[in-house]
Parts: sequence; structure tokens; C-alpha cells
Amino acid sequence: MIFNCQIKTLAYPKAALFAFCVALVSYNILAVVLAALRSVYGSEKVEQEVSCYYLADEIRGTYRGMMIAIPPCEWKVFEQMSLMELTQVLLDLAGRVNLRAFLRHPRAEKKTNFRLKRQRPAQRPHVSTAKILAQTKAKKLTP
Repeated sequence: MIFNCQIKTLAYPKAALFAFCVALVSYNILAVVLAALRSVYGSEKVEQEVSCYYLADEIRGTYRGMMIAIPPCEWKVFEQMSLMELTQVLLDLAGRVNLRAFLRHPRAEKKTNFRLKRQRPAQRPHVSTAKILAQTKAKKLTP
């Protein structure tokens, strides 16, 4: 509640706390990936060109596929790595990333005059359709 981030539909405090912790871990993973990309491609390039949305979407999709295709015993190698070894693996993987796949799409400037207002001629002011139909009907009835 201090951070004002409790999801109201998660009525139970333990569920809300769990969701908050999952969000923190997810953000930390994204921060590590971005840090690896910054160290390889440069901080300015990553901050200006890489979309966190597309990057997170790719992580989500790739993770699902890796959990299906790669058995759990293959992941044990990462448990035994030192911090320096893991850093080198992350930097190697970051060097293979195609940044074009994660390009940011900046919003265009908002168009202020999207539609121009129609100008009515001064000699022909607005007349209701009912009035025109009544005049036409009256003309047809008069011999």
C-alpha cells in the first residue's frame, strides 16, 4: 500500500504481495538484459532505440518456448556459474541480439487541425430538411 501498487482485484493480501514480488523480479530481469545490451551497444543507442515493450514481449514468448523445448537438467549449468562467468555469457548473448527487432516507435506529433470546419455561404444559410420537403410538397400540390 505504501507504493500504491496493490491490485484491487487480488482481494487477498498474500496474492497482492506475490503479484508485487513477481513484478519486481520481472523488472530486475529486464534491467539486467538492458544493462547487458548497454554494455555491448552503448547506453545512448539502447536508451534511444530499444523498446522495452518489444523486449519484454520477446522474453515472454521465448521463455515459454524454451521451457517446453529445453529440459530442466540443461539449466543446471547456470546454477554452477560464478558471477563473472554469467556476466560473460550475458555479454556474449547480448552481442548476438539484432536491435532492429526491438526498435522503438516514437509517437508522431498530434495533428491539431485534422478536419477543417465547413464554411457555409452567407447567401444560403442553413435550412432544415423538413422545411425543404414541406416547400416541395406544397409546390406539387398547387396547380
